[in-house]
Amino acid sequence: MRNVLTILLALAAGVLLNAWWSGRPAASPHAAATPAAATSAILPQDVADPDMTVDDGERWPDQAPTPEQVLYAQPRMMRQALAELGPRTPGRPNLYLLTFAGDGGEDVFRNEAEYAARLFTRRFGPGTHSLVLENNPATLSTRPLASWSNLEMALDGLGKVMQPDDILLLYVTSHGSEDHQLLVDMDPLPLDPIGASDLAGILALHPFKWKVVVINACYSGGFLPPLRGPGTMVLTAARSDRSSFGCGSDSDITYFGKAWLVDALNHSDNFADAFTRARNDIAAWEKQDNLTPSEPQIDIGSGIRDQLARWRKGITPGPAIPFEPAAPAAAGSRPTP
Repeated sequence: MRNVLTILLALAAGVLLNAWWSGRPAASPHAAATPAAATSAILPQDVADPDMTVDDGERWPDQAPTPEQVLYAQPRMMRQALAELGPRTPGRPNLYLLTFAGDGGEDVFRNEAEYAARLFTRRFGPGTHSLVLENNPATLSTRPLASWSNLEMALDGLGKVMQPDDILLLYVTSHGSEDHQLLVDMDPLPLDPIGASDLAGILALHPFKWKVVVINACYSGGFLPPLRGPGTMVLTAARSDRSSFGCGSDSDITYFGKAWLVDALNHSDNFADAFTRARNDIAAWEKQDNLTPSEPQIDIGSGIRDQLARWRKGITPGPAIPFEPAAPAAAGSRPTP
């Protein structure tokens, strides 16, 4: 029923978007999204309220497809992204990374999604696969959108190629609200927010025995209760009632992204150990900046620690992967992980 409603909404949105587009003034592809985006690099990640409409229309590049064209290209783009995963490495657990950068109003979330794909595939080598969903003006024609529908389609596709001993790693980065909703925005496209119970429900419909779910957003601790369970490790960037930090137009990567991805996983292939190091680093940075501690959370379900150890036995970590912000994508080009 939701898919039917989504199609009907998309058709209606197409008519409205065409009317909007015809009267749209010319705008620079790098125009600022909102005044809130032009704040300090230590801005809480919930600065954008998921219950409010974020006016990102000025960020829509002139050379990009129209909003309606972007919507209708999504099934094809998802099929292409899934086809590019590469063959599974037999004889041992494989890791499948799915990144979801929800807010198209700030580049910091795209930076994390792109970097995570590079880090995992290059540092941990064969047997590690990545699929990137992101909302960003630079990649409207090169990456599938980070949307509820594409998340379901990605999980459906991964479920068809993954074997029972493989591990899903879902890395979500966006703004979060106090009522535990993730901002999913690429204005003016009609994208639904995703709540904690929504994400748990989506994952419950897919047969992944082994999962690592990382929610990098303010108040992300609220996602932990519905997501926890056997075979699942959940990491969150903050407590259920706390902000996390490091987004905004002046920041290239969030506190949690830098601490867990860049600083910790470049030195360790153990996700739980990397989390401990990241949590300590974040606490030190927040104390130095006089910020209310975000207190990242972790929950380790039965069996997942041992399954991750089996995965590590099959890899030889490569050299550290330096962090660099994602470069603007040329029209028609596809970023390489």
